[in-house]
Amino acid sequence: MLPVIDLVKTGNNIKSLLAQNNISVTKLQDILGFTSPQAIYKWFWGQSLPSVDNLVILASILHVSIEDILVIE
Repeated sequence: MLPVIDLVKTGNNIKSLLAQNNISVTKLQDILGFTSPQAIYKWFWGQSLPSVDNLVILASILHVSIEDILVIE
């Protein structure tokens, strides 16, 4: 069976990692250059995943690897 990314658990993980690093949604929105925070909330709710580019940025600002962000079942 192939590995599958759990969207909900990954979203919860992103939210938790941001909180641990004291990074607000507004601050992340500014870092990523988003005009709206909606995409970030969609990550939190497990409705979508960050793009590969945004995963690289997240990993960098959170001081973790991409594998530490994604929750794979």
